[in-house]
Amino acid sequence: MSATLLVQVVSSFAAAAIPLLGPILTLRWGLAPENIGYVSAVVSVGICWFLACGGPMLDHHGPIRTLQLGLIFVAAGLALLSQPAISLGLAGALLVGLGLAPNTPAGSQVLMRAAPAEHRTLIFSIKQAGVPLGGAIAGVAVAPLVLAFGFIGAVSAIIAVVLACTVLVQVFQPRLDAEKGPRNRGWPRLFLSPSSLTRAARIIIAHPGLPMLTAIGVSFSITQACITAFTATYMVIQHGASLAQAGLYMSVLLATSTVARIVFGWLADRLGSGLLLLSVLALAAGGAILLLVWSATASPWLVYGCMALVGATSMGWNGVHMAELARASPPSIIGDVTSSASLFGFIGSICGPLVFAMVASRTGSFTWPFILVAGQLIAFGAFALAIKVAPRSHR
Repeated sequence: MSATLLVQVVSSFAAAAIPLLGPILTLRWGLAPENIGYVSAVVSVGICWFLACGGPMLDHHGPIRTLQLGLIFVAAGLALLSQPAISLGLAGALLVGLGLAPNTPAGSQVLMRAAPAEHRTLIFSIKQAGVPLGGAIAGVAVAPLVLAFGFIGAVSAIIAVVLACTVLVQVFQPRLDAEKGPRNRGWPRLFLSPSSLTRAARIIIAHPGLPMLTAIGVSFSITQACITAFTATYMVIQHGASLAQAGLYMSVLLATSTVARIVFGWLADRLGSGLLLLSVLALAAGGAILLLVWSATASPWLVYGCMALVGATSMGWNGVHMAELARASPPSIIGDVTSSASLFGFIGSICGPLVFAMVASRTGSFTWPFILVAGQLIAFGAFALAIKVAPRSHR
């Protein structure tokens, strides 16, 4: 767990720096601020690409070596993102996505070997807590790095942290990569296979319970992608916050979601029903986002409270979801199921920011897009809750 958590924190730190640097990046590219959503969408394209086609690469190299290669992709992607040409920036975003994606299947592969069933959700949630923890660190550190070293210096510092992590996890590589899948030197060719999307759909449809779990995961993924991509820019552009203030807002949002992931993992193990908890969280998260939009012009302390509530509810779901997928899957294909469900979630992460950016451009405001994000999450939560409760009412 130490190896997977370290990589998760560092890669999430690097990924969260991108939307925090959004106002500077779009200014360098000569684009409107809301266009940072397109960068987030391209990152998600890279993640989807790996989740669909990266299984043979993971089997060939082993989980830790694959995580190391992912970190190298992230570092290279950040270097391209820092360039003033939008074409290089989008290529960099794609590389960042390819580098972030191994965290889900490789981490699940490592943890499933040792996680006892009675604590599985908690262990998965602790690992997934690295996502918002890395983002919270970015929220605190990125603005001071920019002020101290300038934009290029800040990006260089982030790249250095990523590369240092790549070297550190080598300590774990010989032992944890001992149980590899089948070696396949043709994995680069399979990495470009277009048939992987249909295979993912077949895996999900073939097993009862997985379609609903996947659907609510997609809804949460849309929400999380939009919250992380646009909240900092929303507070800077529409409500006049400074870059440092927006970073602190994001830090609170992500820090509370770090704690929430662990708490909700523990709670799901006690309740014995991850889907019930996910349904309630969806309803609560939709309400929290609406409250944030309503109170964004209020006292900063009220905004901090809303950020904490949004972070806990809309971003505290992932560990519960991953463990529930593992519980509902046949043991022999847990890795395939988590990759397939995550693939569809990241497709939502692509579509969500794209639609958000289009609606924001049409309306000239971030308000309506946030309302739409909250509405779709409330709808999915209510539907999943109805499915969960309905069978009990007939007993």
